[in-house]
Amino acid sequence: MAEETEKTIAPTGRQLAAARAFVAEHGKSSKAVVENVGRAGARVVLVGADGALGDIFVPSVATGEALVEAVEDLEPAEWDNPTVNLVKIGPAHRRKMAGPLARR
Repeated sequence: MAEETEKTIAPTGRQLAAARAFVAEHGKSSKAVVENVGRAGARVVLVGADGALGDIFVPSVATGEALVEAVEDLEPAEWDNPTVNLVKIGPAHRRKMAGPLARR
């Protein structure tokens, strides 16, 4: 059997800048949940101390984890009760998530 290894691609300057800007805007001790999205790579979901949501797409889970580690005041998290309860979703975000059917 061939052994498959995943090469970690370092986060880009743009990805790091976006994560740092999110933390600066939404408060220190922001959280990040890294989610595998298959061939597309990984999604780093950012949850601000104020409950705001953001996300950054990266090429792999390893890259997402490296991104979280590289940004000061951004801590790794899971979708546990404290993280979920921190999220505040407003009406505008709900409409956006609902898609075209919500705009009828």
